[in-house]
Amino acid sequence: MKKKIIDAIADFPIIAAVREIKDVKEAISSNAQVIFLLTGDIMNICELVDSIKKSNKVVFVHFDLIEGLGKDTKAVEYIAEKIKPDGIISTRNNILDHAKDFGLFSIQRLFILDSQALKTGLFSAKQIRPDAVEILPGIMPNIIKEVTQEVFMPIIAGGLVRTKEEVINAIKAGAIAVSTSEKSLWFIE
Repeated sequence: MKKKIIDAIADFPIIAAVREIKDVKEAISSNAQVIFLLTGDIMNICELVDSIKKSNKVVFVHFDLIEGLGKDTKAVEYIAEKIKPDGIISTRNNILDHAKDFGLFSIQRLFILDSQALKTGLFSAKQIRPDAVEILPGIMPNIIKEVTQEVFMPIIAGGLVRTKEEVINAIKAGAIAVSTSEKSLWFIE
């Protein structure tokens, strides 16, 4: 599974970050091979994930943003066994730990707001050892480079990425991909 995900990212290093359900179809029709669902609830998440998987795209659900779920082991088990995404994204260490127990590819989302947040985030990533780390905002090439040198795991840049130049800068700095809700980037060649 990890190889499938990494290969999909390598094929097209722009991840469609879907914030509204109405944008799922557009993400499916885009060049993006990986889709981050940043929306949904317990009533529609299964249908959303199924529609994305039927299009042969890799789908991650942002655990923290799914409405109606508890923030515990049973909720992770439910996602893994009933919803069956390829992986989850979370800011919560306990959720990421449980995700590994259920075989889900885990992405730790880190908000780098200042030097202390960077220090805390690096420590947390080294402790949790997720499959990848997403850094927000993703328009800080120097920070992306620093994190890649510190954690030795795949880095995804996300947040505030709006131009092709910002995508290129993030990848040059060491990110393996960029997640963005900027739909025009989902279709670039």
